[in-house]
Amino acid sequence: MAMVQSPKAATSSPSLILTSGASGRIRALFSVQAVKSLLLLINAFFLLLLIPFRGRRRTVVSAGVSARGSSSSSSSSFCDQKSKDDRLLQEIGVHRTKLRVPATIVPWKSGGVTAVVDSEVGGRRAIAIKRALQEDDPNTAREFSLFVSARGDTIFTQSWTSVSVKIRGLVVLMHGLNEHSGRYSDFAKKLNANGFKVYGMDWIGHGGSDGLHGYVHSLDDAVDDLKSFLDKVLSENPGLPCFCFGHSTGAAIVLKAMMDPKVEARVSGVVFTSPAVGIQPSHPFVVLLAPVISFLLPTFQLSTSNKKGMPVSRDPEALVAKYSDPLVYTGFIRVRTGYEILRTTAYLQRNLKRLRVPLLVLHGAADTVTDPDASRKLYEEASSTDKTMKLLEGFLHDLLFEPERDEIMDDIIDWLSCRV
Repeated sequence: MAMVQSPKAATSSPSLILTSGASGRIRALFSVQAVKSLLLLINAFFLLLLIPFRGRRRTVVSAGVSARGSSSSSSSSFCDQKSKDDRLLQEIGVHRTKLRVPATIVPWKSGGVTAVVDSEVGGRRAIAIKRALQEDDPNTAREFSLFVSARGDTIFTQSWTSVSVKIRGLVVLMHGLNEHSGRYSDFAKKLNANGFKVYGMDWIGHGGSDGLHGYVHSLDDAVDDLKSFLDKVLSENPGLPCFCFGHSTGAAIVLKAMMDPKVEARVSGVVFTSPAVGIQPSHPFVVLLAPVISFLLPTFQLSTSNKKGMPVSRDPEALVAKYSDPLVYTGFIRVRTGYEILRTTAYLQRNLKRLRVPLLVLHGAADTVTDPDASRKLYEEASSTDKTMKLLEGFLHDLLFEPERDEIMDDIIDWLSCRV
């Protein structure tokens, strides 16, 4: 057992924390002022029940791979990035009508039935696919695949494999809230160079996967999808040790998956950066009200939340790249998403001792998005006999996008290499 820790800055821990991409918006979401405004909305909702109305017909995704889409763009995207992604969509065949993807690239789908998705999802998926296909690193083979979850949702996944270095281990990575697996391509390539094949999954509502962008109806869905993905990865690579990497909310998803003894037994270790494992609402009343609001207005976005991206990295170029990426959700946080984070982290807080696999936790002491003290509690309460925590003085939330990213990646790779 080892604990490596730098002096912690004398700053008060935030009363409420969130995950990568949301940048503190949950604080405004569950503030007293926001609760008052939501009460007014609930009152209006019940008044609307007196007026006949027709519900919107929901598109059902079937087991196939053809999609209807259009170009996806973020309201905060820079012109150059938007034009580039528009060109990508045109090259892959996405117009105002539909996007068709050959069934041969979807090994998990059965039959030849066409699947229909809305235009926003189709546009995001087209960009994710094109980015994977355009990989030009001669040392890495980058591939993607799609699979259909038990719920009928299509999930986008991708992999990075070294073309010359012998594979000695596997890493399955889970991105944070509002981002996507493609943001970790540089990290994946560095892992490739050290003998690790890397798999990434865009969880529901993110990147190239189905779902309203930035909306998470249940984080348990993402946990279940991760378990299915792990089954696929392990069946394709028998005999190789498998590790899981999770950032922020992605770490919470991995951590909850590890509570399943069947999953835990197949994983050789977990690495967490800035894990979202503890959230305290600003008022106890929120705990009672949040489930009701999330049920009545699940996708509602509060204008009181902070839309401007908070600094999650000290690298200005990294911030521009993140918040101009159309696959990164930059809108107001949705009510149900916020409640799911509260619910999941409350569960994790009660079950931290159930974690028994080797553990590495890294957290920036200056992180204002997730709480370094919660990471300390995870380290202290986990039952793992092999566990390490590193508290990085002055570092912010997105550790793998900080100016010192190479040193952090090297620390992770060294830890993994010692356990292969």
